[in-house]
Amino acid sequence: MAEPSTLTAKEFRTEIWNDWCPGCGDFGILNALHMALAQLGIPPHRTAVFSGIGCSGKTPHYINAYGFHTLHGRVIPSATGGKLANHGMEVIAVGGDGDGYGIGAGYFINAGRRNLDFTYIVYNNGVYGLTKGQASPTLRKGLKTKSMPEQAIIDGINPIALALGAGYTFVARGYALETKSLANLLARAIQHRGTALVDVLQTCPTYNDLQTKEWYAGEDRPDKQSRIYKLEENGYDPVVHNPADEEEIVAKKAQALVKSYENGEKIPVGVFYVLETSTMEDELSERNPEFAKTPLAEADFSQRDVSPLFDELA
Repeated sequence: MAEPSTLTAKEFRTEIWNDWCPGCGDFGILNALHMALAQLGIPPHRTAVFSGIGCSGKTPHYINAYGFHTLHGRVIPSATGGKLANHGMEVIAVGGDGDGYGIGAGYFINAGRRNLDFTYIVYNNGVYGLTKGQASPTLRKGLKTKSMPEQAIIDGINPIALALGAGYTFVARGYALETKSLANLLARAIQHRGTALVDVLQTCPTYNDLQTKEWYAGEDRPDKQSRIYKLEENGYDPVVHNPADEEEIVAKKAQALVKSYENGEKIPVGVFYVLETSTMEDELSERNPEFAKTPLAEADFSQRDVSPLFDELA
């Protein structure tokens, strides 16, 4: 049995002033991430948080760990490079729905194909919050937030379905305003060996006046029932129990796909799909055992003869 962590969420907080808008769902995600890291007992010096551009891009500034604030849409290749350079680090990538599903969509798809061992957390609020509330790729066709001059005229994407098709081996959705549940979900994602996606539904009180805290809580419904429900409370089993069974893999993906399209009066959160299989690190270690022994960041290349490489280019 693993020893309980002696770390606390407070040890992962920084003294940097946080300038997110009051009521922003980013606060819930940040607090959940602090709690998850403390729960897992991962020391700050063994954690690296990468971010893209947008409101969520500030996240590394508020976490007491190594941080890398990169370019718009480029968080996944940056996190990939970080993990390959030092596979002993716990790598976490964060970004908004515009950052990850818009300009970074190509990287998002190909990350699933590699199955490198890192976690990608997407802050999904349906708008580009940093640039005054334009519709993001997840806002559904026909919707109009208060900052939009007219309704969205193109369909929104389904991130869960995309992740399933791309090959992510841990696919989940959380809700930013249920911090404790989200912290447990993030901890499961970080523990997973392979590429994990956690798409987090969140509020943007400044620009998105449709998917508000009250809307998620169902206060506009006659029965006042929350639109959010937990998959695990309904007997849902996301785990592929026999990774060698292709039929089971397809069946588990199919049930997850069906659930991912529940996006109206009832919205499921929790783990949609889990597959324990070999990672990209496993493949690289099999080809080069030295990769498993010593991370590239700690390897001594001072005595390596690189002249054959230059000879090939001559």
